[in-house]
Amino acid sequence: MDIATIVGTLLCFVLLCVSILMNGSLLTFVDIPSAILVFGGAVFATMMCFPLQTMLKMFSVARKVLFTKPVDPVEHIKTLVKLAEVARRDGILSLENHLNEGDYDEFMVRGLRMAIDGQDPAVIQTAMEQEVTTMLERHATGKALFETLGKYAPAFGMLGTIIGLILMLRNMNDPSALGPGMALALITTFYGSLLANTMFLPVADKLGVRSSEELALKLLIIRGVMSIQSGDNPRIVQQKLMAFLDAKQRQRLTEESGR
Repeated sequence: MDIATIVGTLLCFVLLCVSILMNGSLLTFVDIPSAILVFGGAVFATMMCFPLQTMLKMFSVARKVLFTKPVDPVEHIKTLVKLAEVARRDGILSLENHLNEGDYDEFMVRGLRMAIDGQDPAVIQTAMEQEVTTMLERHATGKALFETLGKYAPAFGMLGTIIGLILMLRNMNDPSALGPGMALALITTFYGSLLANTMFLPVADKLGVRSSEELALKLLIIRGVMSIQSGDNPRIVQQKLMAFLDAKQRQRLTEESGR
């Protein structure tokens, strides 16, 4: 579970609530019809932009923001170096038993199985890179979905405000009702901005971060598989893969591997 996302979301709402309570009541900002207009309008407008199958995946995509396991490239490098040691000592065909017995990354396993089967290195790399390309396209669609929701929520908030102003201005006979009417009209704009900036757009940005992390890990695995396939010394494999790490991760890998 991603603690930063949960804490950030909670603090946003706490900040908003404190700001409201210092100047009034939370009930002033509660209007169910306005909330339905903004949320429903944003969802239905987005539905016009994407296939229904994509829309149905909206909640499963959002769930990845909270429940995606953190990426640890150091552990993947240690695994690839261990497999490189086995391949160099016993031959690449001996990796078959290790892959059947261990709990390895599926993408790594698919690449190594192609190497075990004697596929041409260019074929292996092309197949793995194509899988990464497909993954990025899928991630881009999920990110674009929430960016679109974030774009339309304020638009429907403004539309609700315009509707409220029109209704208010048609009833100018009672000047005392203008103030409350104006406040009610502006609530939809508030809801639109709230949904866009505390839900839809942050989720889209976090999905982009997750995609970048997964891309870096896939490229690391590709480099490791190709190095194992070419029969590189395990120390060389580790040196090649350390290019994907920052300074602290390199220090940790060096300390844990003893190399």
